[in-house]
Amino acid sequence: MTFPCPDCTPDSPRPSRDRRDFLRTAAAAVGTLPLFAVSKLAAAAPTKSSPAETAVKALYDSLTPDQKKEICFAWDHLDKDRGLLRTRVMNNWMITKPTITGGPFYSKKQQGIIRDIYTGLIDPEWKERLDKQMKDDSGGKAWGSTQSVAIFGEPGGDKFEFVMTGRHQTLRADGNTTPHVAFGGPIFYGHAPKDEEEPTHPGNVFWPQAVAANKVYTMLDGKQRKAAEFGKTPREQAVAFRGTGLAEAPGLRVTEMSRDQKAELQGVLKILLAPYRTEDRDEATAHLTKQGGLDACRLTYFTDNDISAAGKKDRPAF
Repeated sequence: MTFPCPDCTPDSPRPSRDRRDFLRTAAAAVGTLPLFAVSKLAAAAPTKSSPAETAVKALYDSLTPDQKKEICFAWDHLDKDRGLLRTRVMNNWMITKPTITGGPFYSKKQQGIIRDIYTGLIDPEWKERLDKQMKDDSGGKAWGSTQSVAIFGEPGGDKFEFVMTGRHQTLRADGNTTPHVAFGGPIFYGHAPKDEEEPTHPGNVFWPQAVAANKVYTMLDGKQRKAAEFGKTPREQAVAFRGTGLAEAPGLRVTEMSRDQKAELQGVLKILLAPYRTEDRDEATAHLTKQGGLDACRLTYFTDNDISAAGKKDRPAF
C-alpha cells in the first residue's frame, strides 16, 4: 500500500509534481518536525561571526538596491496574506519569488555565497543527503533552482535573519540575535523520493530517524501507547509556541517513561538534530536542558496517516 501527500498545497510557484510527493507518515513526520526552543541562556550558539552569518552579510552587501527591494524586509515585516513573514513555516513554500539558481536574479558570485550559507548551516556529513533531498523534491532539478531566500533586518546589526525555503526545507541563520529562540525560529525538513511512498520508505534519507522513533514505540507498554497515540496530525502551519502550558499538549509525559525508554528517546532527539551545524545542535540542546530536559516534554505518535503493513499501528508518525 502507498500513501499520497494530503498537505502539499500551493503557496507560491513550485514544481508541478509536488502535490503528490510529501508524506506525513513515520519517516516523513520524524524528518519534518519543526524544532525550536524557548529559553534564553548562555550556551554554545551561532554568532554574527559564524561562517553562515558572515556569508549572509557578504550576500547583503553585494545586493543591488533593486535586489534588496525584492528579498530584504524589515525585521517584523507583515505580509498581507501570510502574516509575520519571518517566522512563517510550511512544508512547501517560497518565501520570495526569485529562485537561487533558476533565473538571472542572482549573479554567479551571489549564488555561490548563498550556497556557502547553506553549507554553513548543515552538518558536513549530511551535505550529500540533503542535496539528494532537494534534488528529489524538485523533480530532479539542480540545487537552488526551486529554492528562494529572504533577509530580515540588517546583517551584522542588532537583529537580522536569513531564511531559505523550498519544498521540504526551511533553514535559518540569525547569529543568535534572537537569543531566546533556537535555530532562529521554526525549521522544517522532509523527503519524498517517490510520488507515493511505501511503508519502508526506500531512498528516504530521513528514514533512519523514523526507525529510531519506532523503536521507542515498541518499548512502550499498552498503557503508555494509549497515552502517546493521538489520532489527528496537526498541519505544519498550525505549529506554534506553546509557552509553559504543557497540559494543552497531547501525548505521554516523559516523566512516566522508564530509564531505558528515556535513554532511547534521548537518542532519537540526537538523531533529529543531526542534520544541522554543531552550534545549532548545542544551542537547541541547551535550551531544552534549561527548560527541564526531556522530562518536561511529552511523547506523541500521530496515528491517522499510518501506512504500515497490514494496517498495524506499529509505525505511527512521531
